Amino acid sequence: MIDEADALVHAAQNALLKTLEEPPSASIFILVSSMPDALLATVRSRCPRLRFAALQPGEVAEVLVRDHGYADSDARAAAADADGSVGRALSAESADVGVAREQAQRLLEQTARTSDPSRRLELAKDLGGQKGATAVDRDQMKACVRVLATLLHDLGVMAAGADARTLANADCEPWLGRLSASFDHDRSLRAYAAADRALGALERNASPKIVADWLVLQL
Repeated sequence: MIDEADALVHAAQNALLKTLEEPPSASIFILVSSMPDALLATVRSRCPRLRFAALQPGEVAEVLVRDHGYADSDARAAAADADGSVGRALSAESADVGVAREQAQRLLEQTARTSDPSRRLELAKDLGGQKGATAVDRDQMKACVRVLATLLHDLGVMAAGADARTLANADCEPWLGRLSASFDHDRSLRAYAAADRALGALERNASPKIVADWLVLQL
């Protein structure tokens, strides 16, 4: 197996041509690349192409439970935030994704009940919008906002009447169904865009308090 095969210099790729054309009977060569078009055309012509899509959240959760000892609820929370990658789910160790999902669900429930700005700004404290936030606090807030985005994505899916199998948080479908009365398609899209912008601001080291205050007012 040759990982990041596109990183091979042209001389190295040319050296493989004869072997790829007539491999030993007991051997299979696998060239892994996220940029296959960067490989020489002569290499590509000798290799059938197999495409791999991102895993579904349920598949990620299954791997986490089976191979890494996760509890089912924690696995599902981590999978919803992993964008189809087991590695990303495993790397999110500085934040408690189970707690993050509870925070995100609570925030959506409460913002669905009130449009009062002062009440919403109180909710920002639960999101992590407090002065003197540490690096761990910031990571936890990022995890909460990422999970919030997946829940808003799912609300948009339900509002559009799309296939429920595409839900990132399939285990939360009954809860999402109850909340969908407050989050129609347009509101879900606007809120999702706001969560995405908030996450970008946190990645750029913006003040967690300012980001949290802004986000709760957009939901």
